[in-house]
Amino acid sequence: MKQKVLCGADVFARDGLELRGRCGLITNHTGVLRDLTSTVDMLTEKCNLTALFAPEHGVRGDVQAGENIVTYRDKKTNLPVYSLFGDDVSESNKNLASLDTVIFDIQDVGARFYTYAYTMTDAMTLCARNNKKFVIFDRPNPLGGIKAEGTVLDRRFSSFVGRFPTPTRCGLTIGEFALMVNETENIGCDLTVVPLDGWKREMYYDDTDLVFIPPSPNIPSVDTAFAYIGTCIFEDTNISEGRGTTKPFEMIGAPWLDSEAVIDAVGKQEGVILRKCSFTPTFSDYKDTFCQGIQLHITDRDSFVPFETGIKLFDVIRKLHSEFEIDTSVSNLLGTDEIFSEDFSVCSFVARENEKVLRWQNESKNWYLYRN
Repeated sequence: MKQKVLCGADVFARDGLELRGRCGLITNHTGVLRDLTSTVDMLTEKCNLTALFAPEHGVRGDVQAGENIVTYRDKKTNLPVYSLFGDDVSESNKNLASLDTVIFDIQDVGARFYTYAYTMTDAMTLCARNNKKFVIFDRPNPLGGIKAEGTVLDRRFSSFVGRFPTPTRCGLTIGEFALMVNETENIGCDLTVVPLDGWKREMYYDDTDLVFIPPSPNIPSVDTAFAYIGTCIFEDTNISEGRGTTKPFEMIGAPWLDSEAVIDAVGKQEGVILRKCSFTPTFSDYKDTFCQGIQLHITDRDSFVPFETGIKLFDVIRKLHSEFEIDTSVSNLLGTDEIFSEDFSVCSFVARENEKVLRWQNESKNWYLYRN
């Protein structure tokens, strides 16, 4: 039975909170109430909302990964929309700094390389420097709040796809993450988190009665978010991570991939079945080209360890295929360059990182808002 959960925006609409002065909202299409009313529409009646700010993929979530967004006016409210993603966000930052209160309401997916979190923390930093109030309407972590996994980022590889020494999968809500980095990174923002009501750490997103709205074009489902933890690392290689198909990140492939050989070498993995498949992307890598692929069918989320499965696939493909090309920027996604070591061993690598993740997770409990 699905559990009733109120997001931070719903709690705000129910209980209220003083939002002083000129307000701006960082949001996208996931910023909605339970009845799918836009947070934008709700706030126009609750405060002096004067501007909207867009993360990657835009306010309406209809822009593909990495594409720049130009300043425009929202058709419904006529409010100016400024982009916080792209090569030059100086105008947006100037307008953000001119406000009295900045509100953040975006659904995260629980992965370190998902950029919405750093749009948030960059805005928090700007608000701290300019003595502005920052308010977060919290939302569930789709992957739950129990498990953390992957690598703990080495600061040498800090970037917009991984800024802080956190695990690939952190097991925190976006509000908890903000509270943690505000303190550990000495941001010093005047921060308020409007918490969830009814959410428990063991809940995956579809354990709640909330409608799942794809946070970005290539995360169409909760299972995609799970697979993303393990397969996003193929972005900086010549393996397609399934963009341009109906199962992005749940499928990987290339024209030259020997799917059966890779699946046999990886062996049985807990909570997931690896199946030989084929696909032809309609855009992105190998557009209109027939690819041999591997699909991840998640059978048990509780036992599935997506990062370990992903890194095993990565290592086996590298060993079996001379065609496999890896850009050094994959270190930013992985948070480490150990993958390039001559004596790299998946087993020892995963074991070392698991120890780091466990230590990190024990410390992160200091910022839990939800304790079962």
